[in-house]
Amino acid sequence: MSARTVPDLLFRPPFRAGPWIVVIALLASACSRPQGDANTEAPSVATAIEQAVTPAVAAAIGAGSTHPSPGVRWNRLHSEADVTSAFAEAREKNLPLFAYWGAAWCPPCNQVKATLFARPDFIALSQRFVPVYLDGDLPGAQKLAARFKVRGYPTMILFRPDGTELTRLPGEVDARKYLQVLELGLQAPQPVKQLLAQARSAPMQLDADAWRLLAYYAWDTDEQQVLPAAQRATTLARLARTCPADQAATCSRLLLKSLVARTDAAPRPMARRAPDLAASRDEVLAVLADEHLVRENLDLVTGYAGEITQLLTAADTPERERMSALWAATLDRLTADARLSQGDRMTALVSRIALARLGRTGSSAEQPAALSSVLIEHVQRETARADREVSDDDERQSVIPGAAEALAQAGLLDEADRLLEAELKRSHSPYYAMLSLAAHAKQRGHTSAALGWYERAYAAAQGPATRVQWGAIYVGALIELSPDDSARITDAARRVLGELQGQPDAFYERNARSLERMSGKLLDWSRRPPVRGAAVLGPLRAQRDTLCAALPPADPQQVTCRALFAAPGASKARSRTVPA
Repeated sequence: MSARTVPDLLFRPPFRAGPWIVVIALLASACSRPQGDANTEAPSVATAIEQAVTPAVAAAIGAGSTHPSPGVRWNRLHSEADVTSAFAEAREKNLPLFAYWGAAWCPPCNQVKATLFARPDFIALSQRFVPVYLDGDLPGAQKLAARFKVRGYPTMILFRPDGTELTRLPGEVDARKYLQVLELGLQAPQPVKQLLAQARSAPMQLDADAWRLLAYYAWDTDEQQVLPAAQRATTLARLARTCPADQAATCSRLLLKSLVARTDAAPRPMARRAPDLAASRDEVLAVLADEHLVRENLDLVTGYAGEITQLLTAADTPERERMSALWAATLDRLTADARLSQGDRMTALVSRIALARLGRTGSSAEQPAALSSVLIEHVQRETARADREVSDDDERQSVIPGAAEALAQAGLLDEADRLLEAELKRSHSPYYAMLSLAAHAKQRGHTSAALGWYERAYAAAQGPATRVQWGAIYVGALIELSPDDSARITDAARRVLGELQGQPDAFYERNARSLERMSGKLLDWSRRPPVRGAAVLGPLRAQRDTLCAALPPADPQQVTCRALFAAPGASKARSRTVPA
C-alpha cells in the first residue's frame, strides 16, 4: 500500500508529486496479490506471522476458499463514554486496542478499507485486539481526535489495555508488510517512545524487532507524540547511522525516511549547499540497484522519487542524470509489474512524471522539463488500464483520483476531467473529485467554472466536519478568484458558520483549523482596498457570538470561537482546544 495520509488542509487533488498543496499519495494493496510477492527481511517476530495468521485464516474461511470471511467487528466511537467502554473491554480481555481514524471521502482510507481491512488475514488477526473505528464525521469525533492526538486521515494506533500508546502503524506500506508490523506491535515489550529513547542511549541493546518497529513507525502521523517534528529528520538520520549493519532493509528505510523528513522541512533545491548529503546519495543509489531493498521500501521508492532526487542532486549535473536515470528505470519496472497493486503502480507512474519534470536551472530556479511523447502515451495507457481493471467502489475512490492526477501532471487536463466526471456518477463521495475538477478549471484560467465546481463540492459534501472543511475551501476560493463579490463571500462564510449550529463539539481539531484558516483569509480580504471592515465582518462576528454563547463559559472551545474574525492583536491565543 503506497500511501500518504490526507492532511486537514485540502485544496488540491492527491499526490505529493507535482505542484500540489495537499500531500496524498495512493495507498493500495491487492487481496489477489500472489502470496510470495513480498521480499522482506526476516526478523523473528515478523516471520512468525506466516505461522500465526495462516492457520487462523484457514480455520476462519476454510482451506482453499477464496470467499471473504466476515468483516472486522469494529467498535464505533462517538463519545468519551464509548472510549471508556472500549478500553474497559480491552482490559477485561487483556488485549491491545487498535484505533483507526478515517473519513468516508478520504482516498487512502477507502483503499485501506477495500484492501487491508477486507483481507482474511487481517480479519483473523483482529481477534487479537479490540478494533475501534473513529470516523471524522461522527458526532463528537473531532473532540476525540484531540484526545487521541490524531489529525491526518488515516491514522492507525495500537494501545495497551491501560491506554498507553504502543505504536502508530504505517498505512502506506504493502499489506503483508503492514500485517508483519502489526504483529510486531502486538508483541512489543515496550512502546515505540521507549524504544526510541533506548536507541539513542544504548542502540546495541535493541534487537531486530525493535529496530524494525522504529523503521516502520508512522512518523508522518506521529503528531509529536514520540518526537518533535523539528527533530524528525536529524533523529531518523542518526538512527540510520547506528542501525546494525546486518539489518540492511531496516537501515535503508530509516535513511529514506530521514530524507523524506528533510524534504518536508527544508526548501529545495538544496544539494548545492548540502555537500554532507553526498554519502546519502550513494546510499540511495545502492537501494535503487537492489531489488530486495526496492521492494522493502516500495512506498518510499514509488512516492518520493522527485523530492529525494531534487534534494540530493543539483540540476545540470552528472549526479542528477545518474540518479534520475536509475530511479526512472526502477519506476518503469514497478509500473509494469502486474504483481503489484493498482495503487502501487499508479503511485510509481505519478512519481515517474514528477521525476521527468525535474528540469534544468533557469534564471533563479529549476524550470520544469517537458514530457516526451513516449511518456505521455505511457500515462494514457496506464490510467486507462487502471480505470478498466479496478472494480471495487472503495478502491476506485483512491485509484481514480490518482489516475486523474497522473493525467493532469502530464498536461492532459481534458482527459483527467473526463475520467473524473464519469466517476461522479459512481463515487460514494463525488465531492472529493469535484475539488480536482475545480483545480483544473482554475489552472486553465476558467474562473467561473472553477467556482462552480467548488460550490457544487460544498453543496454535495456529507458529514459535519467535511461540510465545514469543504465550505471553508469554497470561501477561500471565492476570496482568491472573485474578491470583489462581497455578497457571495459573506453569504458563503455565514453558511459555513451555520454548519456549526447545534454541534456541541464544533470547535475541535479539524473544524477548528478549517475555521481558523477561513477567518484569517476573511480578515486579510476585508483589509484590502476597498476596505470592507466591519461592514462585512460585523454580521459574521454577530453569528460567531451566538455560537460562542451556546458553549459553557469554561469550555476550552471558547478560545477558538472568540478568536474567529477578531481584530489583529485582540487575541494571541491559538486554538488547540485540547482539554487538560
